[in-house]
Formats: sequence, structure tokens, C-alpha cells
Amino acid sequence: MYRKNEIIELNITSLTSDGDGVGRAGEMVFFVPNTAVGDTVRAKVLKVKKNVVYARAQEIVTPSPDRIETDCPVSFSCGGCVYRHISYEAECRAKRQKVVDAVTRIGKLDASLVKDIIPSENIDGYRNKAMIPVGLNRDGEVVMGYYARHSHHIMHCLSCRLSPPVFNEIIEDVYAFLKHRPSLVYTPQNRKGIRHIYLRYAETTGDVMFCIIAGSRHFDGEEALYNSLIEKYPSIKSIVLNVNAEDTNVILGRHSYTVYGSDTIADTLCGLRFEIAPEAFYQINRSQAERLYEKAKEYARLSGKETLIDLYCGAGTIGLSMADRCKRLIGVEIVPEAIENAKRSAEQNGIKNARFLCGDAAKAAEQLRKEGIRPDVIVVDPPRKGLTPELIDTIVQMKPDRVVYVSCDPATLARDLKLFTEQDYSVKEITAYDLFPRTGHVESVVMMSRVGR
Repeated sequence: MYRKNEIIELNITSLTSDGDGVGRAGEMVFFVPNTAVGDTVRAKVLKVKKNVVYARAQEIVTPSPDRIETDCPVSFSCGGCVYRHISYEAECRAKRQKVVDAVTRIGKLDASLVKDIIPSENIDGYRNKAMIPVGLNRDGEVVMGYYARHSHHIMHCLSCRLSPPVFNEIIEDVYAFLKHRPSLVYTPQNRKGIRHIYLRYAETTGDVMFCIIAGSRHFDGEEALYNSLIEKYPSIKSIVLNVNAEDTNVILGRHSYTVYGSDTIADTLCGLRFEIAPEAFYQINRSQAERLYEKAKEYARLSGKETLIDLYCGAGTIGLSMADRCKRLIGVEIVPEAIENAKRSAEQNGIKNARFLCGDAAKAAEQLRKEGIRPDVIVVDPPRKGLTPELIDTIVQMKPDRVVYVSCDPATLARDLKLFTEQDYSVKEITAYDLFPRTGHVESVVMMSRVGR
């Protein structure tokens, strides 16, 4: 049995779904973050369970051919990037394997269904959205940055390589403003100050939305902060204050107030213009999302005669990108602001065959089924938890010829595909897309067909 703080030499032979290196010694499996397949490491034991040991690499004895020097000083402690120490080619291999492992082990599908992963053209500066927590350290000093891995400890860091340069510049200016004003920072005791800085960026227009999430409607010096940002950054087209005084891990509160400019910013995706509100879902890597949506459109195999239902439609981006290829589009989303964005986007883009419903996806799908609406194609793009068995049953009962599943989590995707294949649907093809380079996330799009169609 291994003991805490013991040092052991390991060969790293694989990676977990979260990007941690895996090594074995006897019957024990070791999980070692920030290592690469092919590394030989000296690892320090941190925690021992029945058959699993959690360890930290103390020394790289023999580096893997995949290993590179990290170009971020905090990448090993930040909770964002898990692959910045290996080549991008190795990262893409690992992400495709993550999808293969899930669909074969959980979904009981053949690995040949998973095609080559589509890499991102940009591996830095691609994020059009950033949430920056603000807090106080033990000495009462203001800290801003990103959460350390597996914790809510704010790691002070004012620059991230995944963000566009304008985000890092704005964050530095906000920190300079708050550095000597710790009383403006939210604490569980005062429940009034600033909790997060939330930034959104429209790649094609250059528009920036600056959002402050605070515990109260006003804070000291707010006008001075807003005016300084407006004067320095003409790209800021919207400043929004979101109020969240609740003791919760949910970042956004229920009420937002536009204090400067417009309520939304505009971006172009797949040739269409979209209005983006603070609450609306919009893909973080815009250019790579366009490629994924083109694949989803290909998988939908639309001829112009079909009824298309887009569940979890967000701001309507996927469905509206296919509206010119179908007879009727029905989008469903539970976030009211996103539905309003989708409706405005349809109107602004001259799309007249779209209908959008605000509500729970499962309940809305059941209601549409009771109305006698039979879709030819259903597109689903659920959150990380995937679909419910009830929604899958409803989709099957609606008998669409094809189901296109866009997923951000291979494990829940594989679970859901297994349920579909048990109910008259077969998986035809899976393509993985790297929408989030250097992080542990991978996106997939799947084409399913009803058996006999």
C-alpha cells in the first residue's frame, strides 16, 4: 500500500477524460495531472484510495515526444488549460480518443463511426466570452483572475492566452481601478460589491459587451469606472450591470440593467446576423462553430421540404443557419432572453419560416407531438448533462427521419446514443470538433437515422 508523500517512478501510458496522465504500478492506478503519454515521472503521492492513487509530478525523468514547454506561467495551477504542455497534434489525438472511448464503452458503438477530429484554426485568442471572478485574499487584497483547478480559490491572473487581447487589457484596467478600493468587492458579509467581470466579444464586428455582476444595483465610483472604459475602448458598445446577491455558485442573477449603449452586441455566424444578450448562449469559438454547424447541416440532409425542430436552440444559431434549407423551423429554448434574441435575429435576417417557443425542451417537444407536428429532422444541442430519457422517448415517438445531436460531453452523448439505438435509430457518423483548444473539452456532432429510412 502506498503512503501519502511517498515518491514513485511511473510511466504515463494514457490520459483521463479530464486530461490527467495515467500510470500503473501493480494493481494501483495513478492519476497525475500535467503529464503526457510517454512521460516517465517521479510522482509524489497525495491521496490513496482502494485501487486509485492521486499524485503530483515532482520531476520529469524522461519527457514524452508530445511534451512542449508551456507558454503560460499559471497553466499548471489554473483550471482552464489542461493540454498546454503537449503539442496541439497530441491534444487533438487525445480528444478524438476521448470520444472513441465514450461511444465504445458506454454507447456500445463501433469506433469506426468516429471520423477524424476537426482541429481549430486558432488555438489562442479564440474565446469570445470570459467570466472573471473578483474577490479578496486572506490579507484583504483585491484578486482577479481564474479559479484554480477543482476549487473556488481565485488565482490572481490578469491575462489569459485563450482570450482576445482586448479582454486582457480591460481586465488590467478594472483591476487597477479596484486595487485600492477593496470595499467595492463582494463578500458574503457585505453582499453588495462586485463579484465577476463578464466580457463578450463579437468577432466579425469587433463589438465588446462589458458586464459587471454585483450584489447591488449601485456601487461607489461606478460612473468613473464606466466613463474611463468608454473613453479608452470605443469597441465597448454595451455596459450591463447584473445583480446577484444570492449565496450561490450560479454566476448571473435574474436582473440585468443596461447602463450604457445597447442591450446586446451583434455578430455574424454562417452569414447571418445575431444579437447577443448577456444571458444568451452563443458558441465561444465562433469560426470553429461555423464549421461544426456546416457539418450539422450536412447531417440534416435538408431538401427544402422538411419540418425541422431545433431543441435547446439558444439564440437560434443552429436552426436559423438551416432555415434556408427547410420548409418550417421550430426552435425551443428555456431562457426567455435567448428566445427574444432568436426572434429578433430571424426578423433581422428576413427569415419568415421560423417559430420559437420558450419552455422546457421535453415539455415543448411533448406538446408539439400532441399538436400532431411530425418533424422530418430534429436537432438537439443540450447542456453538458445531455438529454433526459423522457425527451428521448418523445423524440422517438415523433418519428423524425433523422436526428442530429450536437454534444459538449462525450460521456452523456454516448449514454443517450445507446438509448436511441435501442429504439429504432442507428448512428451513421460522428465527427469531433475542437472548439476549446488547450482545455479538456471536446464537441461532437452525430447523424442518426430512423431504421428503414
